[in-house]
Amino acid sequence: MRVLLQLPPSGSEAPRYVQFSLVPDLLGGWELLRESGQIGGRVQLRRELFLQQEQAQQAFEKARDAQIKRGYQVMFTSGL
Repeated sequence: MRVLLQLPPSGSEAPRYVQFSLVPDLLGGWELLRESGQIGGRVQLRRELFLQQEQAQQAFEKARDAQIKRGYQVMFTSGL
């Protein structure tokens, strides 16, 4: 499951983005990957581990909804 969100560009700066990916790991758990930064610039990648898919999905939805409230717009979704 993956979603890419982007802030509308302001002025001459490159747009900011955040991407959330929810993937199973090799040990039966789940990883929530959070990638954020400016397009063409530095990127920050954070990883959260969960034992159950339900907990991971709730964290994914909460993180996505928080960014939408901050003004990010959905640009791409996969697996939802």
